[in-house]
Amino acid sequence: MKTTTLNNAHPSIMESRYIEEIRKMSPQQRFEKLMAIIEISYLLQSEKKTN
Repeated sequence: MKTTTLNNAHPSIMESRYIEEIRKMSPQQRFEKLMAIIEISYLLQSEKKTN
């Protein structure tokens, strides 16, 4: 089994890897992943900036 390492390949290779991963997901899994991304994005945008 080949071990997967993150963020160490050319961007086009990483993009194709992510696309292939998403194609293997069910619609429910895709939706859950999208909602997690939206939630994290919202939390980062609404976080108070400290100096």
